Amino acid sequence: MFLYDFITKFKIKGEILEVGGGCGVLGLLIKRDFPKINLNIIEKQKIMYEFILKNLKTNDLKANVIFGDFLEYDFDKKFDLIISNPPFYQGTLKSENEIKRIARYEEFLPMEEFFRKVNNLLKERGEFIFCYDAKRVDDIILKMPKPLKITDLRFFYPRINKDASLVLVRAKRHAKSMVKIHPPLIGFEGDEYSSQAKEIYKKANTKSIKI
Repeated sequence: MFLYDFITKFKIKGEILEVGGGCGVLGLLIKRDFPKINLNIIEKQKIMYEFILKNLKTNDLKANVIFGDFLEYDFDKKFDLIISNPPFYQGTLKSENEIKRIARYEEFLPMEEFFRKVNNLLKERGEFIFCYDAKRVDDIILKMPKPLKITDLRFFYPRINKDASLVLVRAKRHAKSMVKIHPPLIGFEGDEYSSQAKEIYKKANTKSIKI
């Protein structure tokens, strides 16, 4: 939801690609709010691919959904914007659930290879908006390939007295502007969602169904 809100702060148009669609919530929300875009989603887990198709039908939305591995798939076009909530966790304490492992751990979409292919798939003034573990900000800066340049950063804090756990990043090819650091996003105030978080969930207006 927080990445969705961050993306909507910018001008969204043209050919959009979501990398690793999961159940499709991010891309579908963007398509709902920006109906003129041409949405493309790539997802390599079959069950998630099927969820995307189901959610598109349920919400009467259209997208080109690709069942395949982003790093291996041979795209036949370039994109104005690529968005992603990629797997970014590191370490050895991993879920025994294969679906969760693939969705969460960086080994299934290594940062450097991921960034390099995104850069190659973007149009000359194309943009890349994604989220990542906030502690990896140094790696993000180091591994962002030219001519992609970071233009916007926003940090998410679970609580005001906690360290940032997530960073929202916008990068643009051939950008010349300095980096804008957006106001912090706070998740909770006491036991309640913060007013910021409440507004974002209200704006998204999603309904979750457990199966």
